[in-house]
Amino acid sequence: MSAQMSHDASDALSGTTVDVVVIGGGAAGLNGALMLARSRRSVVVIDSGTPRNAPADAMHGFIVLDGTSPAEILRRGREQVRAYGGRVVFGEVVSAAPADASPDGDPRFTLTLADGRTVTARRVLVATGLRDELPDVPGLAAHWGHSVVHCPYCHGYEVRDEPIGILATGPASVHHAWLFRQLTDDLVYFTRGTELDADTRARFAARSIRVLEAQVSAVVDDEDGALAGVRLDDGTVVERRVLAVATRLEARTEGLEGLDLPVEELPDAMGHRFASAMAGTSEVPGVWVAGNATDLTAQVGASAAAGALAGSHINALLATADTDAALAEAARTTTR
Repeated sequence: MSAQMSHDASDALSGTTVDVVVIGGGAAGLNGALMLARSRRSVVVIDSGTPRNAPADAMHGFIVLDGTSPAEILRRGREQVRAYGGRVVFGEVVSAAPADASPDGDPRFTLTLADGRTVTARRVLVATGLRDELPDVPGLAAHWGHSVVHCPYCHGYEVRDEPIGILATGPASVHHAWLFRQLTDDLVYFTRGTELDADTRARFAARSIRVLEAQVSAVVDDEDGALAGVRLDDGTVVERRVLAVATRLEARTEGLEGLDLPVEELPDAMGHRFASAMAGTSEVPGVWVAGNATDLTAQVGASAAAGALAGSHINALLATADTDAALAEAARTTTR
C-alpha cells in the first residue's frame, strides 16, 4: 500500500557528477542528505513522492514531532536539506548501476529516472522504504492508515478503548494481540485459517481475548462510510471499529536491480529487505542502505537516525578518498 503525496517544486538535476545520490525522500533519506549537505557534499535526493505513511493523519512516537502530519515533516525536511545546498528532485528511479570509475579508481554510479533524466554520483544511499502488503479482504484497503492499522506504537493510543479486531496473517499476529490488548479490553482475534497452539489459546483466554475461527469475507462499513465490523463466511457480522493487521513488509527494490544489492527474506513470510551491515554499508562498494528498506520495523525516529549515521559514514569515506586522490596527485606533480 502506498499513496501519492503532493509536494513542492522539484529542483533541477545537476549536470556534473555529484558526491551522493540519495534514493528516497523519507525520514532516512532526508536525514542522510542533511548530514551530507552540512558537510558541504553535493547531494541529490530522488523522491518518488509515495511515502509509506502518506495515508496517516499524524506521526507518533517521535519526541518533539509527535502528532505532526507526515506531509509537514517531509516539507520541513526538504526545506532544511535545501538550506544547506542539497537538491530534492521528484521522480522515479527506473535504473541504477555502477558506471566507469574515475581515473583514480573512485566509484561512479549512473541513475536514470522515468522521464529519461540521468545523474552520476560517487556514492549512493538507498532509502526507498517499504510497502505494506495487506490481506486480500474486500473493503480492508479503504481504511488503511485510519481504522486499519499495523503498529501499536504509531497508532495505538489513538484507537485506545475501541473494539479492536486482529486479522491474523501469521505468527507475528499473536505478538500483535498482546500489544493491542494493552490498549483495549475488547479484543477479538480472527484466526483466518492460521494455527494457534494450546498454550497461546490459554494465554488469550487469561487476557479475555476472544478467538473466532470462521473466515473473514469482507469489511463492513456503516452508513457514513466508517469501519463498522467484519462479515464472516456464515454471514455473521462482528462489530469492530478498528482492525489491526501484521502486514507483509516488502522493501521497495524496483529500478535498483542493476546495483545487485543482496535481498533477504525474513522468517515466517514477514517480508524481504535489503541486507546491510554497520552504518548501512552493503556488499556493493559505494552503496549504503538506511531506513525501512533494510530495517523493516523501524519507526520514523529510528529511520531518521539510521539515515544520519549512513550519511556521516559516507562523508567520512569520501573524505578519505579525497585525501588519497590529493596525495596521488601530489606525488605525480613531484615526479614531473
